Amino acid sequence: MKAVLQRRYGSAVLGDLDVPVPGQGEVLLEVRAAGVDMGVWHILTGKPYLLRVIGFGFRAPKSVVPGRDVAGVVKKIGPGVTGFAPGDEVFGTCEGSFAEYAVAPVSQLARKPEGASFTDAAALPISGGTALQGLRGIQPGQKVLVLGAGGGVGSYGVQIAKSLEAHVTAVCSTRKVELVRSLGADEVFDYTVADFTGTYDLILDCGGARPLSALRRATNERGRIVLVGAETGGSITGGFHKSIGSILLNPFSSKKFVPLMSEERADVFDELRVLVESGAVKPAVDRVFPLAEALDAVDHVYTRRSVGKTVVAI
Repeated sequence: MKAVLQRRYGSAVLGDLDVPVPGQGEVLLEVRAAGVDMGVWHILTGKPYLLRVIGFGFRAPKSVVPGRDVAGVVKKIGPGVTGFAPGDEVFGTCEGSFAEYAVAPVSQLARKPEGASFTDAAALPISGGTALQGLRGIQPGQKVLVLGAGGGVGSYGVQIAKSLEAHVTAVCSTRKVELVRSLGADEVFDYTVADFTGTYDLILDCGGARPLSALRRATNERGRIVLVGAETGGSITGGFHKSIGSILLNPFSSKKFVPLMSEERADVFDELRVLVESGAVKPAVDRVFPLAEALDAVDHVYTRRSVGKTVVAI
């Protein structure tokens, strides 16, 4: 099969690899599309270096093929698999989705939303699942602020918060304002022109550029600041420095920071399926790249040119 091969950090090429064999609790997928997020760039580059220490491979990546978001067709089931059969259309996460075939655990798969394309389905799992878990507990009428609303997680955050009947204020750059408005935000601030005002019951921070002190000032008493990620902090800890700092601040305030470690689970993806089928959520896909241009797709996301989600079609 054709696959993007990464045998060392900082370098990847399109090459040939044997088709993998599904093990216990796994299925073999014919990959139709793979989503792209900043996590793929981190694994390709091995930065921040903290990622290598916590288990992604110290000298070289553990997974030869990058990519996690996946949508495709079940071709073969492994031992102990129930609930899926060859021919089923699914989406979820796995190791090595930048390939024509990939093995995925059924614990990380759900049925593809009825009527959704494989491209849209591949754009859902990680970003949509992260937004969904970050917004747990929101009540109708509460005020939600989404920072980085024009990106992958942020675009889902706006839509999911609106489905929960929250009042949504979104912050993004000029070129993403039109998209964010179309997603249903009640207010949209272009941060290059004017900053947001007011205080909020929950802040979903997908941008990562604002200091913790500013986020806390913008939060109501007993409100929450959910830290999704940040591309600041340098090559050692990256955006993790904000999460570490927030843990130290939590004991001294009724306003709580929540460093989000989202889980990739079938039940989460099934919730997303329901939201898509109901029309409450629609993946905002910016560009689709062929497998041969997968590294260009990653660069498109890294340089923040992506408006919404970027997908690799196989």
